[in-house]
Amino acid sequence: MSTSVGQRFWPSLAAIFLLWLAIYAPGLPQPSLFDDADGAHAEAGREMLTLHDWVTLHENGIRYLEKAPLPYWAMAISFRLFGVSEASARLAQALGVLLLAFLLVQMGRRFLSPEAGLWAGVVCVTSFGPYLFTRILIPDLLVGLWIGLGLYFFLEGWQQQRPSVWSCWGLAATVGLNVLTKGLIGLVFPAAIILVFLLLVGDLRHLLKMRLISSTLVFLMVAAPWHVLAALRNPPAGEAKGFLWFYFVNEQFLRYIGKRYPVDYGTFPLVLFWGMILVWLMPWSAFLPQAVRQVRLRLLRTAETRKSAEAALLLFFVWAMVILLFFSFSTRQEYYLAPALPAIALTLGNWLARESESPYGSDLARSGRTSATVFLVVGLLIAAVTLTLALISHAPQPGMELADLLSKNADAYVLSLGHFLDLTGTAMSLFRGPLLGTAIAFLLGSGLNWLLRRRGSPRAANWALALTMVVFIECAHVALGVFAPVLGSKPLAVAIKRELQPADQIVCDGEYANASSVNFYTGRQMLIFNGRINGLWYGSLFPDAPPIFIDDAQLARAWQGPTRIYFVTGGDNRRGYLEKLGPTYELAKSGGKFVFSNRASVGSLASQPASQR
Repeated sequence: MSTSVGQRFWPSLAAIFLLWLAIYAPGLPQPSLFDDADGAHAEAGREMLTLHDWVTLHENGIRYLEKAPLPYWAMAISFRLFGVSEASARLAQALGVLLLAFLLVQMGRRFLSPEAGLWAGVVCVTSFGPYLFTRILIPDLLVGLWIGLGLYFFLEGWQQQRPSVWSCWGLAATVGLNVLTKGLIGLVFPAAIILVFLLLVGDLRHLLKMRLISSTLVFLMVAAPWHVLAALRNPPAGEAKGFLWFYFVNEQFLRYIGKRYPVDYGTFPLVLFWGMILVWLMPWSAFLPQAVRQVRLRLLRTAETRKSAEAALLLFFVWAMVILLFFSFSTRQEYYLAPALPAIALTLGNWLARESESPYGSDLARSGRTSATVFLVVGLLIAAVTLTLALISHAPQPGMELADLLSKNADAYVLSLGHFLDLTGTAMSLFRGPLLGTAIAFLLGSGLNWLLRRRGSPRAANWALALTMVVFIECAHVALGVFAPVLGSKPLAVAIKRELQPADQIVCDGEYANASSVNFYTGRQMLIFNGRINGLWYGSLFPDAPPIFIDDAQLARAWQGPTRIYFVTGGDNRRGYLEKLGPTYELAKSGGKFVFSNRASVGSLASQPASQR
């Protein structure tokens, strides 16, 4: 593409849109939703419609008070407009990534340079982290969208002699929307970023110009109504301390210091938390050292400084560092740094633009060639490893599926990506296509990037890297599809739904997260067997909670009674237990999980008791 793409606004947006379409559109309808947070959050959006309650979130008919509502409102609206499906559940989040990329284009053009905006958008759309963090219905990247939009208003106001009403109120409104997206960090992050930035530039007096009273009113108009209604509709009752204690104290303050109950999450190691930035921003992280070096922490206090790219770069650097340092002192997951990625993308975009405009013999061009050499080595290593795995892996024996080839690392499942530690060398045989595609993408992409930069064509090299990521992420998407039966339970839900009658009951073995996607795909409330823990525990304390939690005695009576039961369990070890209760029939098996029933299916393999097969 020519230089003019980065200089002109609409061609830049068109390029970003095409990249987004290639990367994110295939991931809307597939793979199926996973269990745990993915299926549970989609179900919360669906139950907004079925229960006609847009204030109190519910999962499986139980109050779910730990999350802010905006992502679920977006899902519910999508369900109403387009029907209940995977694509509808993911649509708002995918559009959020597109809007974020467009915002970065505009921020770059406004505060850095037109070409910096283009490359910032390209980095956002094609990096591995934003793609991976939006495969599950979690809102952390959307937090980055609201922070970015708020800082756009702030920086515009800071560059003026006196901030306009609209810049102040725009900042306040985005902070309110962020609080409705992720809770108190929606307020803490932008406030801390602005405060640290003003300290560094020696301009704390600017706070007095920001129309604090009217801006506070705007913030409260956006953020307060839902919180007030949620508190009124969920007061302390029975054993439950109410919405305010659970949402603010337990879920935000106690979670931050690692004292939240129940403890259903792990802490990602701090060194990896920082180091994985190189992976989440791949391949652009090859240019991260020189991009960070361009940030100046000390700026002269002049009128020109306010409108300089150096001031904007400092703000973006503070944006990233506040978030990274904040989570360095708390419990953390891999995706918690997602709100910092847009800031780093802007910093990278500025450096890539400066490199593109530099002469071949300049220091910038030489450092770009050095980074291209580093990425060439990394790319060749990735290509060698993935190609070797594709070639040496052997096809599994007939009848074996991925779940049969995995190791079990249950202790790692408290991390969002913990299941991927189950992969074994034998299991890699089922990923041969994606492995070969990855090898080709990194071999050609890293080679073209190196060759084009050596020839003095950094813009063409950047587009080669962007196309490399399009191919690689498509390979990752295919691989997730292979993994989907292990991570989710849609095939089991489909098998149940084929025979489900109004009086039948679905029972989840253990906590709700084990089979949340069954709840979503069948649209039926499940009974929970010995699983009154974690996500649904607090909602079950309210006196009006439906009696969905059952124990051994209640399951035994139901299994021997006239109602047909579908028992969804995570392994074959429950077969013997159920057979002691009465006749047991295997209805379906997928991803290492099973559905057993106390009634036979007419004309199917399940017409024989499981013990006879």
